[in-house]
Amino acid sequence: MDNNNDIQYIIADSLKEATKGAGNINIIVAGKTGVGKSTLINSIFRGEFARTGSGRPITKRIEEIKKPGHPLTIIDTKGLEVSDYEKIKDDLYNYIKERLLSDDQNEHIHIAWLCIAANGDRIENAEIDLCNMLNKNNIPVISVLTKSKKNDNFVKEAEKLLPNSKYIIPVRAIHEQLEEVDATLPPFGIDDLITSTSKLIPEAQNRAYANALSNKNKGALYVKKIQAEKEVNIASGLAITAGATPIPFSDAIVLVPIQVGMIAKIGVTFGMELSTATLATIIGSVLGSSTATIVGRTVVSGLLKLIPLAGPVIGGSIAGTTAGFLTKTLGNSYISVLYDFCFENPGKEIDIDIISASLKKKFNKLIGDKF
Repeated sequence: MDNNNDIQYIIADSLKEATKGAGNINIIVAGKTGVGKSTLINSIFRGEFARTGSGRPITKRIEEIKKPGHPLTIIDTKGLEVSDYEKIKDDLYNYIKERLLSDDQNEHIHIAWLCIAANGDRIENAEIDLCNMLNKNNIPVISVLTKSKKNDNFVKEAEKLLPNSKYIIPVRAIHEQLEEVDATLPPFGIDDLITSTSKLIPEAQNRAYANALSNKNKGALYVKKIQAEKEVNIASGLAITAGATPIPFSDAIVLVPIQVGMIAKIGVTFGMELSTATLATIIGSVLGSSTATIVGRTVVSGLLKLIPLAGPVIGGSIAGTTAGFLTKTLGNSYISVLYDFCFENPGKEIDIDIISASLKKKFNKLIGDKF
């Protein structure tokens, strides 16, 4: 493991696997012109997605919006006007069917947001019909009541007219100034929409969804944290298996790809713009002189000296347990420092130097307290 080329290869390979394994999430965002779809999208996803992403026209009224480095595709109906509705519905139906023919789940439509302006206090037949069509094609629908003022009566009306919606969520994406009373209405409902969406999308799309979310919303941080914890649990399980060898930690290199891969996947989950250099900085902060694998080998060696006639089975059991503990501690430490940074600096780009220093300090303290 002293070979720097080996480390660089492991980092590059782990980063490639983490980004490739994120998959892609595809969301239909439908609604009439002026309902606030772009504002909603930019309030939830990182990088001003609807403003800076590139659109690819599918039909006159359907556009795919993508952005490099974002595992997200927004399918925008570009208006849902009564005069064009039948054509839009037919085009969307054919588009959905074509997507569903793919064997790749990353090509499927995973969820739909049906945006309805709450300030209009009216739900059109076209909106009801579209909700039913999407539901019939096994696409979960969330009806988003945009520009809402928390009108409970309108929510109840929507629940009655849109029974095929999985959720009815009133949302105000941005601050709204009421000049007539000199007051500002704050945003609300965004966190509810983020977490409700996470419950409806396929498990395989969770990392892509978490990656695409902006870290400025608390609901997004919750989704990212839950997904990152899944990555840690998987890695710690692999570490237990890898560590339980007849000769405990005879070569610590077996754990490094697991731990590096875990760190890469957590970074992807939190939406970091990862590169080999960035990942090397993070890895170097912890997998240096106090590397988890070396600490693990040292701990195991010390424990074995205390066990008379300790054989390969006992040694392997201790090594596996230690490997799992250290990997989980490393992963949870990383999640903690990323979450705290994003929570305290909503919308700010993640500072690698701060994260690296915080991770090293937190991990070393936890390991020191335990051993």
